Amino acid sequence: MKRTFDVFFSFSVIVLVSPLFIIIAIAIWFNDRGPVFFIQERVGLNGRCFRIFKFRTMVANAEALKVSLLGLNEQTGPVFKIKNDPRVTRVGRFLRKTSLDELPQFYNVIRGEMSIVGPRPPISSEVEMYKLWQKRRLTMKPGITCTWQVSGRNNIPFNQWMKLDLDYIDNWSFTWDAVLIIKTIKAIFIGSGN
Repeated sequence: MKRTFDVFFSFSVIVLVSPLFIIIAIAIWFNDRGPVFFIQERVGLNGRCFRIFKFRTMVANAEALKVSLLGLNEQTGPVFKIKNDPRVTRVGRFLRKTSLDELPQFYNVIRGEMSIVGPRPPISSEVEMYKLWQKRRLTMKPGITCTWQVSGRNNIPFNQWMKLDLDYIDNWSFTWDAVLIIKTIKAIFIGSGN
């Protein structure tokens, strides 16, 4: 039932907001003439790797520049997060604030690699540093949104973030998914992302 909902909801979103996809793509391209999409390998259900799609919010060589910024990391644990990341473009700031950069992931959902709601998919270098209890978050299909996304995101310490994901896995229900989707839509409209 969750998979049926995921496919129906994702297909509906893609059809309804397809004009917005075009507008965002044009804005990104005009900003710096670089690629429209950012494609990165992520770790999904049971440790299987897949390629995630996002609208590009950073300069084209952002991954290469990451090494020089490691000392500015503001997040605990194996993840890398900077509130005012200098690699983020002007258009990218808006896309991140509204979470519109995540829209292409509905394609990942249709492909069966992701769900609408579930723990956010990590990169493999982060998973390599997970403690055993943290790896349990890979026992559910990753999602576009989750409890962490609507509870403070980068302001939440890494271990608390992991506990939120495990709590979601242990207490999953359609009602809880619906609540998180509504909270995510609200966050998009008030621009609370970062």
